[in-house]
Amino acid sequence: MKGLFLSHLRMSHFRSHRRAELFCDGRPVALYGSNGAGKTNILEAVSLFSPGRGMRRASAEEMARRPESLGWKLVGAIEHGADRHEAEIWSENGAARQLKLNDKAATQLALGQIARVLWLVPSMDRLWIEGAEGRRRFLDRMVMSFFPAHAEASLIYEKAMRERNRLLKDQRRDAYWYGALEAQMAQAGAQIMEHRRLALALVSAAQREAETAFPVADLELVESEPIEAEGLAQAFADSRGRDLMAGRTLVGPHRTDLEGVYAAKSVPAKDCSTGEQKALLISLILANARALAQDFGAPPILLLDEVSAHLDANRRAALYDEVCALGAQAWMTGTGLELFEEFKERAQYFEVSEEAGISRVEERFLG
Repeated sequence: MKGLFLSHLRMSHFRSHRRAELFCDGRPVALYGSNGAGKTNILEAVSLFSPGRGMRRASAEEMARRPESLGWKLVGAIEHGADRHEAEIWSENGAARQLKLNDKAATQLALGQIARVLWLVPSMDRLWIEGAEGRRRFLDRMVMSFFPAHAEASLIYEKAMRERNRLLKDQRRDAYWYGALEAQMAQAGAQIMEHRRLALALVSAAQREAETAFPVADLELVESEPIEAEGLAQAFADSRGRDLMAGRTLVGPHRTDLEGVYAAKSVPAKDCSTGEQKALLISLILANARALAQDFGAPPILLLDEVSAHLDANRRAALYDEVCALGAQAWMTGTGLELFEEFKERAQYFEVSEEAGISRVEERFLG
């Protein structure tokens, strides 16, 4: 029985694609072509079949094909064993995107119940050496793959915190309003922190239990606030004086950081070589996928943008072997077909080209 995969994808006026259609059979998908041809745009389209803002965190308006900017539409068939779901995602004239599942209006939470998508993109290569915000985003994507409701808790927390920050900037001192907002933040924040802790435990266990060609990263959450809602509410109340001086909220799960250590060398990830940092990221994505395969019943769809170009032939072959052993549909991009030769018949191949400003996608067959 095949696992979770996208068997059909149709794009209309999405990014550089006026119209493109792909039919897939569950094997990994290798997209190759010159830079700027539209390969990553296809991965972004697939990323929208999971909760959240997609792998580029772009607005609906930004995803519309230029210069028409009429809106865009994605149609996909999501298969998981004997189940098949038809999903439509679209935006008209820059409006927020809308979703239908099996011809009925649906929420992103509903989408998260049937599809899980993970990605690794070049912008994440500097994860360990840049600011904590990127690591929190990486962590929360991981968490959301296990707990789709994490997205709703995050929205509730962020909305209440924006209101609290507005009071702080205006130097308001009304304890009643602070208390009401802090109660919302504490409830949602405790859920966020508990989800993070559980997800990290699942991924760490998946790393330890697997034999893999990629290094293990020991992960740790850096946070000072208590996990329980009552304790978190008290932390917000105790911090009001400092927060008033700063004009923003200085405590809470929005301040959490993620630390990683190359386990075999006991070296912090931030001090590792560029190649080692990339290998650690791949290891985490694969561990996340293995843990999801147990938790969700199928490995997630993987999006690996230009990952092959940064690996030597041996490690590239190891990655492809692990993807196939996992049974995941990995959508991968590269400039040339030779980057995927270790897959042989285990993958599908699509050439992506650009002509007169329009991207074209054509399936190619080996031999």
